Amino acid sequence: MKNNKLIIGSFMMLFLFASCQKVIDIKETDFIGGDVALQTLTNAEQAIVGAYAGMNVEMGILLNSTLADEVRTAEFYNATTTHEWKFGTTDIGIRDNFTAFNLYYRIIDRVNRVLAALPKLTATTSAQIALKDRLTGEALFLRAFCHFELYRYYSNSAVGTDLAMAYMEEPSLEARERITVTPYFEKLKKDLVAAKPLLPTALTDIYRVTRPAVSALQARAALYLKEYPDAITFSSEYITAIPLATSANFGGIWRDANNSELAFKLSRTAAAGGRIGSLFRGLSASATNIGTVTWAPSGKLWDAYDKVNDVRFNAYFKDETTLAPARQTKLIAKYAGTAYGTTAENVADAKVFRTGEMYLIRAEAYAEGSDLVKASKDLNDLRKARITGYTDATFATKDDFITALMNERFKELPYEGHRFWDLKRRNLPVVRIGDDIYNGAETLAAGNFRFVLPIPNVEIQANPKIQQNTGYSN
Repeated sequence: MKNNKLIIGSFMMLFLFASCQKVIDIKETDFIGGDVALQTLTNAEQAIVGAYAGMNVEMGILLNSTLADEVRTAEFYNATTTHEWKFGTTDIGIRDNFTAFNLYYRIIDRVNRVLAALPKLTATTSAQIALKDRLTGEALFLRAFCHFELYRYYSNSAVGTDLAMAYMEEPSLEARERITVTPYFEKLKKDLVAAKPLLPTALTDIYRVTRPAVSALQARAALYLKEYPDAITFSSEYITAIPLATSANFGGIWRDANNSELAFKLSRTAAAGGRIGSLFRGLSASATNIGTVTWAPSGKLWDAYDKVNDVRFNAYFKDETTLAPARQTKLIAKYAGTAYGTTAENVADAKVFRTGEMYLIRAEAYAEGSDLVKASKDLNDLRKARITGYTDATFATKDDFITALMNERFKELPYEGHRFWDLKRRNLPVVRIGDDIYNGAETLAAGNFRFVLPIPNVEIQANPKIQQNTGYSN
């Protein structure tokens, strides 16, 4: 009897195993793999467009605003751990979702699949060959861009032996260790060098990458790495291709009335939820019932401008007196979109690269190369484009110039995703003043470990090979 039970049990185990094998062997009917989905150039282009659609610089805009000194609390506050620099490995994504892993590695995986498929795709006509080259260039650029953003979140070091991130060059679910800054940027720069000649020079489609956009990312990367001659070379390429906006056109950049200074921006529509302005102010019920102000411009930033003569002030801010006296009246208007209560309120395209930034990159690089004459000219030329009646300033020392340069970056680039990372790369503190201080969050000292975000705990659990940043515990 005992033997019969063993035989029956063994039979049942074999049956179950065979059944499981059959289930495993069944092909999914609702899954389309890369080998099936990417069989034509049209498929590959659709995949690249999908990668563009996944791009999100808004997270960096909010992070740099709230962790630095660009904003102050207003009518709604739910950012205790981030705004007050108390975040750890388990809560960095709770309130403001500053977790770059899912966002950027997902896009990297998409473009890697395109890069793997493209060599197998047929291109016979000159138009097909040109499209294939362009798609290759776009995929390489997007891969480099996403890796650069991951570096800014989780490393932001110019020291070659410090940790960067894992640089993914093929689709893979394999656990990877982080690599150091030097080999990381060797890969990133190689991608950009390969991408540039494959891309169009003309800015006929501002929503897709062109050669000036590659120059911009090369300049930005060189600045972070303190490779100042390269920063000068690449920013100059951009400046030559795309001049500064006139004072008359500058405000229109932010209303999407023109594309002055822009080499690349991300399309945002109301239908697709592209309300960048909602980072700072909620939607309005009507022209008189204005939405909740979540973040207001810091007093430090508001008072930094010549409010009468500097075109940037009215392009970036609004003193909404109809909200006085019971509500916050000083508003961030940079991404305000159309009028209060209208369909496109708070809707604005995300600007990725601008000529103003390139002038500031080149000025900083000139100064670090001890050429204060050229550095001063770039800074003065930018100010003259922004401030009516401006007269040139002179600077006695490099330190004086760098102080002025950082103040100018503060005024030129707020709410564009640079300030917090700028302070980190220059080893400067975050200093909030006056009413900008909330709950004791006044200063984040230079060199504090929280200038670099923690690797989220969920990522550590999923990938035990990944190394945590200094100062954080898992």
